[in-house]
Amino acid sequence: MTDHLSPKAILQALLPFLKVAGAYAQQIQQRIAVLPDKYDGDHLFANALTDADLSVQTFMEVALLAKFPHIRFYGEEYEKSYNTKYFRAIDLGPADGPKSDYLITLDPIDGTRYYLDGHPNYLVILTVLNGDGFEAAIAVSPANNCYYYSLRDQGTFVGTMADQLEDCQPLKIADPGEKVVLGWALSSIADVVRSHYPVIDLKTDYSAKTPVPPINGLLTGEVAGVILASAQFIDTAALAWMAKEMGYHLSTFDGSPLPPLFECHNYRQSEIIVSATAEMQQRLIEIMQSISLR
Repeated sequence: MTDHLSPKAILQALLPFLKVAGAYAQQIQQRIAVLPDKYDGDHLFANALTDADLSVQTFMEVALLAKFPHIRFYGEEYEKSYNTKYFRAIDLGPADGPKSDYLITLDPIDGTRYYLDGHPNYLVILTVLNGDGFEAAIAVSPANNCYYYSLRDQGTFVGTMADQLEDCQPLKIADPGEKVVLGWALSSIADVVRSHYPVIDLKTDYSAKTPVPPINGLLTGEVAGVILASAQFIDTAALAWMAKEMGYHLSTFDGSPLPPLFECHNYRQSEIIVSATAEMQQRLIEIMQSISLR
């Protein structure tokens, strides 16, 4: 367990390793070799698995087992990892268990397709969770020489790769605009949403040559809103929560608060809307309520 450690202390202990992992990913990006066995599916982004995914996860697993040998840990590539069996568990602790029985999650390369195509907008994302929600998250952006982190009810912060947590500054987006990103499963409603806001439809707008803002554009100010049919704890749900900690609005399609994590399945939350302003959030809720997704 980590009874004596706060989520911030966990981030502080792991930050040096995350910086090394990010530097490694940046160095080998131009020489990366795609592992072909992940091209069996029909999802462009989920189909991209690289040497960097596996190497970063292994490196962070070694650090975690050395620093926190009794921690719960779930990494995106857990099925391929040699280390999964050494962690106490890969799931959330019991709903009525201690709040400090944290689950740490890792997306070793969030935006692997972007990474493979040489774009800079990929991240290394680590979260600290308990049964009812996110306690902390950190997203390292090696190509942009910065990282972001959030602590529950304390805000979201940004710093350079040379900064310690204490050096980081509160993240504020001066002019987020109105651009909305639609997740892969919502491509069919792009025209409806586009009649109200500029839209990035990830399924059709992705380009190997010209990077389009992904969901992490919430943290850079490139996008003001995101609508997702479902969101993984390790990446998209984490980024949405980080935006909420920054002051953005987060809800389900009908405007309800997101359920606690222990009520979710397969490490996913469903029906997420996140946006920069209360007015935009209400409008997106109204749009989603007017659409039949059946």
